[in-house]
Amino acid sequence: MDEYFLPKLLERFVSFLNDQGKSKFTVVAYKKDIEQFIGYLASQEKTDIRDVKKDDIEGFIQSLLEKKYTKKSASRKLNSIRTFFRFLKHENVISANPAFDISHPKYVQTPPRILSKMEYRALRDVAKEDPRTYALVEVLLQTGIKIGELATLRIGDINDNVIHIQKYGKNIERDVPLNNAAAKALQKYIKDRGEHAKSDHVFITRTGNPLLIRNIRQIIDRCFQEVGIENATVNDLRNTFIAHQLRNGATLEYISNIVGHRRISSTERFLNLVKQEADRKEKLGEL
Repeated sequence: MDEYFLPKLLERFVSFLNDQGKSKFTVVAYKKDIEQFIGYLASQEKTDIRDVKKDDIEGFIQSLLEKKYTKKSASRKLNSIRTFFRFLKHENVISANPAFDISHPKYVQTPPRILSKMEYRALRDVAKEDPRTYALVEVLLQTGIKIGELATLRIGDINDNVIHIQKYGKNIERDVPLNNAAAKALQKYIKDRGEHAKSDHVFITRTGNPLLIRNIRQIIDRCFQEVGIENATVNDLRNTFIAHQLRNGATLEYISNIVGHRRISSTERFLNLVKQEADRKEKLGEL
């Protein structure tokens, strides 16, 4: 029956997420995870939700690990599956959530990657060769906002030395101060956009279309490669901002509000890193 057909139920789930105001990035992530799970079930000749058992979900997670997915990635997909089944239970499609008591693959969370002073300077220096790249790097480094927040930034969100982060999905609406370096880089880039200056998005392609997350990631990754920064991602610019603020004596509450952490514990985990770094420098006589 159609009401129990997995692809149809996924359509209902996606509609539910959209109705809940989830960001498009969140919806796409959930959809891809569940599509992958449905594909696995199809290989087991299961297309009816009533036939899906706990063993099927555990088999899917195990298959991911055998395909060399990281435990963290497999754990995230299990969260997506749990949310999907929780929705179906709430809608009375199923009577019990078969994913409820499945254990997450255990993994060790790696500490945040913080750019060194040399890396920080090298990244800024290479970015200066292009106004758009420099504005991207400066805003990420000097504000700690997320790449998704940067991609959706509008001209109207910038007011003097403050940018307003709009609420979408789990992101927290807030005002983030811009220091002089970031403000000047933004002003120069916006002034130099030329014929496409009418675009509402702050960051755009050469043809005037909004710069997508993957475009921003490619630009920053290219900068990393040019200056030889290894094992770094765009999110590490956010990590670096948080660590820098802590070193300069900013309170956990202030940093948590600026970067939009929902839990102050997310900010607290950077404290040990900063303390360890200070202890190491003291031993080497660098302080």
